[in-house]
Amino acid sequence: MKKSRYSDSQILAILKQNEAGTKVSDLCREHSMSEATFYKWRAKFGGMDASLMKRMKELEDENRRLKKMYAEERLVSEIRKEALEGKF
Repeated sequence: MKKSRYSDSQILAILKQNEAGTKVSDLCREHSMSEATFYKWRAKFGGMDASLMKRMKELEDENRRLKKMYAEERLVSEIRKEALEGKF
């Protein structure tokens, strides 16, 4: 996964500037980012504080790890099933 140029605190600061009344186009020009990036952040992190953002990222990492574990176990199960069918 690509590392963001902006830290969590910077993202939250940019979103708070918009909530304070700064135009999106001005923010994007000031921080050298696209408007699509801003709207993606607002959809994902809007209304959060730093602790909620950290917790959400931890949960996303845990979910990614669990999906990988499930896929590996499913593969092992399929291999065992094929091996048992082939012997009889």
